[in-house]
Amino acid sequence: MKRFFADFHIHIGRTFTGKPVKITGAKSLTFTNIIRHSRNEKGLDIIGIIDCHSPEVLLEIEDLAKKGIVTELRGGGLQYGDLTIIPGSELEIYDESCKGPIHVLCYFPSLSAMKVFSAWLSGHLKNITLSSQRIYASGRMLQKKVKELDGLFIPAHVFTPFKSLFGKGVERSLSEVFDPSLIDAIELGLSADTKMADGIAELHGYTFLTNSDAHSLKKIAREYQILEMESPTFAELRKALGRKEKRKVKANYGLDPLLGKYHQTVCSECFGPFNEEEGMCRSCNHRKFIKGVADRISELKSSEELPVERPPYIHQVPLEFIPGLGPKMLEKLLNHFGTEMAILHGVPLEEISKVIPEKPARLIGKAREGKLNLRAGGGGKYGKIVDT
Repeated sequence: MKRFFADFHIHIGRTFTGKPVKITGAKSLTFTNIIRHSRNEKGLDIIGIIDCHSPEVLLEIEDLAKKGIVTELRGGGLQYGDLTIIPGSELEIYDESCKGPIHVLCYFPSLSAMKVFSAWLSGHLKNITLSSQRIYASGRMLQKKVKELDGLFIPAHVFTPFKSLFGKGVERSLSEVFDPSLIDAIELGLSADTKMADGIAELHGYTFLTNSDAHSLKKIAREYQILEMESPTFAELRKALGRKEKRKVKANYGLDPLLGKYHQTVCSECFGPFNEEEGMCRSCNHRKFIKGVADRISELKSSEELPVERPPYIHQVPLEFIPGLGPKMLEKLLNHFGTEMAILHGVPLEEISKVIPEKPARLIGKAREGKLNLRAGGGGKYGKIVDT
């Protein structure tokens, strides 16, 4: 089996003509820029690009295909050099059964399947050109359509306080909203890791994915996974998510949950730590709060056991989080060592120390060993590395 670095949640900010797709996404996040950056600077092998249902994005992909820049793989997926692209779409479900907005990810094996899905979506969305739109259909109806087109269906960032399956303060199970048999994997989100998620027994049977949910080029691969497969195709990905024929997720690489934007419960006014039992912020006396993922999972916890087959979750610190490692210094590292994956995983620390100052090199070493001191994030603000 071969190993592949993969990030399956990358947004498109703008079309090739400059029209918005993901409103909060960077203007530089065009389909073409994403595939170049993911391959040449990040060093990824497989990416999932969300928002490919947008008509102008489809036109851009078709143009790249006509020019021979992107080709279709026999086993599904699009090929750009040695990078595989899985076209996808993020949608928002909000019906009577789900009691609040839930984001889901849908992936398809071919450009033709995505075009059919886009045409179907246009009858169920108010604006087919934009990302993460509310679909006027139930979760189960959407699942059935995805499966009709031989696609993959994955609930997104399932613990974040807003727009997720478990994030809202409502006691519910996965089966209330979806057909459990038609779910291919679970995306954890930045503020939770495997051990936390496995506190919920009904998730034990699913493969976990750790993706970036990138809204800018530099955020690509802040979380990712290593897949063990024969080749980087859609068919092989399906087997890996189902843990079939020895294909699997070998390891998840994600932020230490403390670095996530929603890990701890905080005051909604000053963003200081908030104790719900006290009912008031000690810093500003404000009474409203944003519940953290750690507390939410604690409320839902139903198991102390961990599945035997679960791969390791490795706390990864993206290079952009390293204090003192600015854009120019990062560019210098990339010029010397090629890609971010190489710097994070392969380049000896003594070689890194020859290129950048001692402090950021030392912090990269501590990050690899999981020995950094961290301050927890919450309420939409990332945690921080507090080593000096």
